[in-house]
This record gives sequence, C-alpha cells and structure tokens, in this order.
Amino acid sequence: MSGHLLDLFGLAHAISAFLLGVVKAIFYGLGGLIPPAVGPLQGVGDFFVSEWLVTLVAWLLAITVMLLWATMINLLTMMWIERKFYARLQDRVGIKIGLPSMDFLARIPLIGGLFRRFVRRPSHLGVGYLQNVADGVKLLQKENLTPAKADRFTFHAAPVIIASSTLLIFAAIPFSEGFTIMPNPNPFGILFILAAFGIAPLAILIAGWSSNNKYTLIGGMRSAAMLMSYEIPMLLCVIAVVVLTGSLDPFEIVRQQTVSLGEAIPLLSFLPSTSAAPFYIPNWFFIPQVLGFVVFSVAILAEQERLPFDLPEAEAELVEGWLTEYSGMRFGLVFGFKWLRALAGSALLVILYLGGWTGPGIQVASFNGLPIFLPFQELWFLLKIYLVFLVFVWVSWSFPRIRIDQILNIGWKQLIPLSLLTILLAVAMKGLGVYV
Repeated sequence: MSGHLLDLFGLAHAISAFLLGVVKAIFYGLGGLIPPAVGPLQGVGDFFVSEWLVTLVAWLLAITVMLLWATMINLLTMMWIERKFYARLQDRVGIKIGLPSMDFLARIPLIGGLFRRFVRRPSHLGVGYLQNVADGVKLLQKENLTPAKADRFTFHAAPVIIASSTLLIFAAIPFSEGFTIMPNPNPFGILFILAAFGIAPLAILIAGWSSNNKYTLIGGMRSAAMLMSYEIPMLLCVIAVVVLTGSLDPFEIVRQQTVSLGEAIPLLSFLPSTSAAPFYIPNWFFIPQVLGFVVFSVAILAEQERLPFDLPEAEAELVEGWLTEYSGMRFGLVFGFKWLRALAGSALLVILYLGGWTGPGIQVASFNGLPIFLPFQELWFLLKIYLVFLVFVWVSWSFPRIRIDQILNIGWKQLIPLSLLTILLAVAMKGLGVYV
C-alpha cells in the first residue's frame, strides 16, 4: 500500500518553530545592542519559542493550508471539471478562455506580439481554468442588494453559516494519514463530518424565510423537506459501516479496507493477499455493502442539491429558489460552496466505501526513515474523489428534475427501508462470522 507524502501538522510545526526562532534571534540581537535591556528582551524572545505558542501557530498554519487547499485549488478544479465535462456530454464547446487570452501578456516586450491575436477571444492554447477566476472577479464587482423588507440579520447570516459549516467539514476530512487537521486517530471524525453537513439545511431554511419572498420561502421549505428525508437514510448507511468496523474514526475505517478480501472474508481465501501480491483486490466496503453504497450515493447527491434533486432551487420555476434575493458575491459565495460540499460529499463516500487513500504504491526513496511511495496516498485520494464527482456530474446532466412528491417518496418510502436493510446485512455478516 502507498504511503502519505505530507505530514501537514509536522511541516506546519517545523515552519512555525523556524519563524518564531528567527523572532527570538532578533530579540536576542537587540538585547546585545542595548545592554541594559538584555534581560527583558531575551525574556520576550524566549516567550516566542514557548512550546504552547509554537503549537498554536502550527495549528493555525495547518488550518490555513487545508482551507486554501480546499477553496483555492480543489474548488476551482471541480468547477472547471464540471463545466468542461458537461460541455462534452452535450456535444458543445466548453469554456476555453485561458492564460493566452489575458491582456497583460500582450504588453510584455519582445514576446507580447505572440499573444496579441489571442487577447479577449477563445484560444486553443487556453483550457478554461482561469474562467472561474474571471467569474469570481465579476461577482466581486457587482452590488450586494438587500431587500427592503427582509430580516437583515438572518439574511446576511445565512450565507456565512453555509460557508463556515462547509469549511468546518474539511477540519475533519483527512486527505491521507498525514494530510489532516484532526488528530490520528480521531474517534468521532465521521460524527463530526455528518454534524457539519447537517448545519447547512438550517441555514438554507433561514435564507428562504428571511428574504421575505414567496419564491425563496417555497425554495427554503422544499430544501428543508428534501434534505431531512435524505439525511436519514444517509445516516443509517453510515451506521451499517460502523457496525462492520466498530469505529467512527475515518482512519480506522480506511485502515480496515486495506486488507484483501481473502484476508477479511474466509469464504474468499483463494484471493491473493496484500503480502503476496502488490496489486491486491482491496476490501472496499462497497463490496459487502453494495446496497448501502448505492443508497448513500443517492443521498449524498441529494445533499448537494444537484440534479435530479435540485428542486429547492428549480430555476425554471422558482427563479433560483431560496437564492432569488441574493446578489453579487453573496450569491457567488453560496453557489461556489455547493462545489465544496460536492467535494466533501465525494470525499466522505470514498472514505466510507472506496478505500479512502489506499492504493498500490512502489517505494522509491526514504526520508528520515519514512518510506516515500509513488503513487502516494494524497494522489490516490484525489483521483477517487474526482472520479466520484465525474459520476455525480454525469448523473446530474443526464436525468431530468423530478417532482417534490416523487423526491419525498424516494427518500421516505424507498431509501429508508433499503438503508435499514443494509444495517441488518451488516449485523448478519458480523454475527455469522462472514465478515471478521
């Protein structure tokens, strides 16, 4: 199995210790220049290298890196993937404006003439990645309007709650055994992720009510009804996985998916083991829990309010639903964080059912006694997340929207019984010793 490439907290601790050590050296140097102040300045320098302060700065730095990684890299990447992919599904040209289309390149001496004919027009040299940045800049320039009769406090608070609760999810989602904010092991990691997921529907209902608009109110009520009906089967499917693993720790859940099926299930002992074969058949939980995997996938798709479950917005009939009265960057913030929730939902699906960051790897070197593998865990995890997201996009742009009564019937009358069945299957497998 491959190893992780990055120890996020260890790296952040080393950087913070180095920077605060530089500050200490500065104070010690000043103390040497001003002899009467040697003692006080050295005391201040010693304060900056206190273990608790170094640890605090390391945690803040690690959190900042994780949030920038999620919002500035993966958010733009997932937006770009969806826009390019559904353009191909619909057999049309997707976004193509790229770096060669930017004005500043044409002004560079000597080489500016090479880019002049591409400025402000689609270019075959561009892949469209920067189009998302351009859309964000455009939304930043637009005016934020507040309805005259809206409840101003809750109207402004709803996007903040949605954004903050989404970012809170990434505090508990590990991208590998080392690239994580929460400690390893984390006995309540999955519970924390699901709790953070459950905050946004409340904020959506608040946004719909506070706008004082019948379309937003209907959209908010639809959202509350739909998300409630799909969160229940999603939680029940997680219970089935917890029954198999006996843990809510995402690291433990992934760890129990690293052995082959031949080692985990005695009836399949003829399959190759991890020690005997470098390319093993992993014990991913979608194999013994294929029904739970399907139910959870449908529920997490509904949690993202994507087609065919985008009825809370239903732009064809509700003019963007609960987002009707939001404009400017407030609209862009909520709309962009839908992709972040898609990233978090795909990551949770991969952790629970698709082996997380596990995958075959070859050790190519070692650093400080730690082996370095290619491909490494972070690469495997991102690859699985993007493949799951592509399936979500494929489904979203292939199926039409379904009615509100059909959505609720699917959630309450079909998914909940099936999710209860997944728990019974998990209990039976553990009780009969089929799954050790």
